[in-house]
Amino acid sequence: MSSTILAAGGELNPLVPHVDEIVLGVVVFLILVFLIKKFVVPNFEKAYAERTAAIEGGMKEAAAAQEEAKAALEQYNAQLSEARHEAARIREEAREQGAQIVAEMRAQAQDEAQRIVTAAHQQIEAERAQAVQSLRRQVGELSTELASRIVGESLEDEARQRRTVERFIVDLEGSSNGSAN
Repeated sequence: MSSTILAAGGELNPLVPHVDEIVLGVVVFLILVFLIKKFVVPNFEKAYAERTAAIEGGMKEAAAAQEEAKAALEQYNAQLSEARHEAARIREEAREQGAQIVAEMRAQAQDEAQRIVTAAHQQIEAERAQAVQSLRRQVGELSTELASRIVGESLEDEARQRRTVERFIVDLEGSSNGSAN
């Protein structure tokens, strides 16, 4: 071995390491491996475990948040659907109430029109009766005056005057009814 360490001229070969350097390198390497395994690797394992747990926890939280959002969306859609149904029901009620109000207003208008027509008929009938009575009185006065002139005697007696007027009116009505037929 010494022949390989020494070069042909008796010099040391710089490419071949010494045995004590190799032993010392191996010992230092083993100490370094031991220290890394004892102090550095557990910290890496711990950081790796924490990161894995954080990622898994984040994924679980994201899944839970997604489920919660999905439930909130379903609830929102249900509320929206319920609100739409409520709005449709309210519109239908308003439509029905509007139709009912229109029907009531028509009925009131018809009642009012009927009342006005009835009142007008009653007023016309009262005015006609008043006109007939006024005409009878005037005809009576005129007929009494005419009869007084024709007969030549005074018809001042009220009972006689009334009988004469009524007889004249009956004759007049009889002649107008006979000519109408």
